[in-house]
Amino acid sequence: MRKPCKVLGTKEKNNLVPTKIDPTLLGFDFDGVIADIAEAFLRLVREDYGLCNLCLEDIINFEVDQCLGLEKAQSDAIFSKILFDSVGAGLQPMEGAVEVLEELAEFSTVSVITARSLAAPVHDWFAAFFPASTCKAIKVIAMGDHDDKAQHIHEQGLQFFIDDRAETCVQLSQAGIQPFVFDQPWNRHRHQLPTVSSWRDIRDLLL
Repeated sequence: MRKPCKVLGTKEKNNLVPTKIDPTLLGFDFDGVIADIAEAFLRLVREDYGLCNLCLEDIINFEVDQCLGLEKAQSDAIFSKILFDSVGAGLQPMEGAVEVLEELAEFSTVSVITARSLAAPVHDWFAAFFPASTCKAIKVIAMGDHDDKAQHIHEQGLQFFIDDRAETCVQLSQAGIQPFVFDQPWNRHRHQLPTVSSWRDIRDLLL
């Protein structure tokens, strides 16, 4: 495995690391980074439970039942819909994700490491939104746990990773991996790590 690249300082805006990075060394989380799980969740909350007054900014905790007034059984039921049938649940890509990932897939493997327990619904989702040539370049690892991503990232020879869960990013930093927190309401004020706010930011990081 290569030694981690030296990261040189930060910009004030979004704490972006200015050093350009090799995209072959970069990995991605799925939900909340590539796929807009918050939009899907809130839409299903409206459809299934009639709760129409919730918005993205209300999700200030990764454990949504702790901030949205939902019972855990309700939030679990909605997440199950999304996780087991992402296409049927209407899960959409984050703005700009398709274009950037298509570009990356032209010259390297795109490593997606997710806390989901099943990879098949993720593969089905990619097939629904991406051309076959891009899907062939996407490697999905479903680890089934929010913790210990560092082990899988190291096994793939990656040095950089983008995730929306602040706790995960802190763990990665402690394991010698440079994380970038994909800015979401549920990770704000929970870390002091570099952030990206869009796929345009991600594209700007790459060589």
